[in-house]
Amino acid sequence: MKTVSATEMKNRLGVYLQMIMAEPIIVEKAHRPVAVLLSKEEYERLTKLEDAYWGEKAKAAETEGYLTDAETRDFVEASIRVEA
Repeated sequence: MKTVSATEMKNRLGVYLQMIMAEPIIVEKAHRPVAVLLSKEEYERLTKLEDAYWGEKAKAAETEGYLTDAETRDFVEASIRVEA
């Protein structure tokens, strides 16, 4: 994966828009990665993958059963006590 500075990206955006068709590009600002530029097709592929993942998680939750209101309240209250 190629890495470029934000200034370089700004100055040669057209070139990099062509390059992202082959692979994502990491954009750095002050020598730190701040963004990833990827093609619309890759973004859509990743979005579908994420949707499928959460769909499977929802099916599993439905199969295993949901928490009752009391169980949810107890879980949240226990989580708050741990963080405090």
